[in-house]
Amino acid sequence: MKIREITENDRPDWVRLRDALWPGSLWDHDVETRKHFEARADRPIVFVADAGGRLVGFLELDFRKYAPGCTSSPVPFIEGWYVEPAMRGQGVGRALIEAAEGVARASGHHEIASDAELENAGGIAAHGAVGFEETERTVCFRKSLSGR
Repeated sequence: MKIREITENDRPDWVRLRDALWPGSLWDHDVETRKHFEARADRPIVFVADAGGRLVGFLELDFRKYAPGCTSSPVPFIEGWYVEPAMRGQGVGRALIEAAEGVARASGHHEIASDAELENAGGIAAHGAVGFEETERTVCFRKSLSGR
């Protein structure tokens, strides 16, 4: 297993893995990954887990102005982290996190943040397994103002 930064040749697998993490938006994933390689600056750092030429996981690291529980700004933030189910429990996710932490440390940061949906018990457990501490839980609301 090799953890490395993504290349443009990896894009089809990245789209597939993103759709596994965030299902139902295959077209959006295709567009966003194309834009990633067209942009030259201000783009997330993407690490992939390469198992002999097949990508089995990825991690997208970006920087946010704020993250709950953090004291610094900007904050390295894990926007997406996914490992194929058959490869879980083998250290792949941990290796992706370590790659992100290495970049964050090398850039002078002293903390890193992430999030997971409330109902994603597996994702919450995975974060805890690699040393993340829960800082808060949130339920978001919306109300239409159009009268419907």
